[in-house]
Amino acid sequence: MTPLDIINARVPGYKDLQMLLINRGRIEQILPMGTVFQRVRPTNLQVLDVAGDWISLGGVDLQINGAMGLAFPDLTTNDTYLLEKIICQFLWDAGVDAFLPTLVTTSVENIQRSLAVIADVIQSHNMKEDALNSLSTSSAQILGVHLEGPFLNYEKRGAHPAEYLLPLTIDEVKRVLGDYSQIVKVITLAPELDPTGEVIPYLRSLGITVSLGHSQATAAQAEGAFELGATMVTHAFNAMPPLHHREPGLLGVAITHSDVMCGFIADGQHVCPTMINLLLRASGTEGLFLVSDALAPLGLPDGVYPWDSRRIEVKGGTARLLDGTLSGTTLPLLVGVENLVKWGICEVEQAIALATVAPRQAIGLPGIVQDQSADLLRWHLDQATQELCWQRIS
Repeated sequence: MTPLDIINARVPGYKDLQMLLINRGRIEQILPMGTVFQRVRPTNLQVLDVAGDWISLGGVDLQINGAMGLAFPDLTTNDTYLLEKIICQFLWDAGVDAFLPTLVTTSVENIQRSLAVIADVIQSHNMKEDALNSLSTSSAQILGVHLEGPFLNYEKRGAHPAEYLLPLTIDEVKRVLGDYSQIVKVITLAPELDPTGEVIPYLRSLGITVSLGHSQATAAQAEGAFELGATMVTHAFNAMPPLHHREPGLLGVAITHSDVMCGFIADGQHVCPTMINLLLRASGTEGLFLVSDALAPLGLPDGVYPWDSRRIEVKGGTARLLDGTLSGTTLPLLVGVENLVKWGICEVEQAIALATVAPRQAIGLPGIVQDQSADLLRWHLDQATQELCWQRIS
């Protein structure tokens, strides 16, 4: 691969303009502009002056329920090619480096079948990556699975089917996880369903990040869950009690914990931009990350689509059950970045970090650092229109 120096770049998490030295498809160094250093200049070196544009890694989507017509809870062995080739390529083209296929509440049999398919795709990808000496394969990587249910509060189930909700016990958790606990990276649950306080420590012992959501938890119950090891909140404001000055609830307590990160959806429908602004002011970008919460019609036009045994209608990127219940979006992750800037509630660098750095931090991965695969995005802000756009650097 041709060596590349990217100069005059703004990089999330770095002060002043930087230069990124790319060699053999990896970030060799990130240095402040003007740094004096010695090296043998490659004869075929290319230089890209981005003139103050931002450079970042691609996005990481920790909550995405499907794409290209495929809902991840409906996966079968016949869908392996669609997931590994079509969807992973589509997400890569949408600026996403990696994601957690999210399985919403369904039968244990469906969960087990989907986990088996995803496990096979992850194993296949890892074998190919090893064969390529871990260089980029220009396809979004599956990092593991996010189980959004079935341990949710009936009163806050939203669009999740009530008939498949389960009690939150260690035995039921073991039944759902089966032999696939090693690929489950995040699980969303309602902590008030476990008065024993045994489940969260058990999940943490398996290396699974516990996210609170679809919950009626009081402030005291949420505080207890965070003390037990929960470190995340699923789609802030949605499917939980609202903030209240006498009962701050789950979200209010989460905001006061510096080690708890809240995912949120910036489509303009799930949460009013004013409330996102409030959340940003209260939490700062260090405690938040963007998710798409995209459903199976992601990548498809507006229309009516099947969703488990029901149907959803997609209009303008918003998906609802036919009774009007909000069920998700069909907007890619990076649209949320563009929206935050367009709404004027977030600086460009902060907005970029919310989709590219913060999700990585939420699951223990680093932001943009030396020796990473150079899968980079270039972001440009049109000063006249204040519109933010991006492109991959190939």
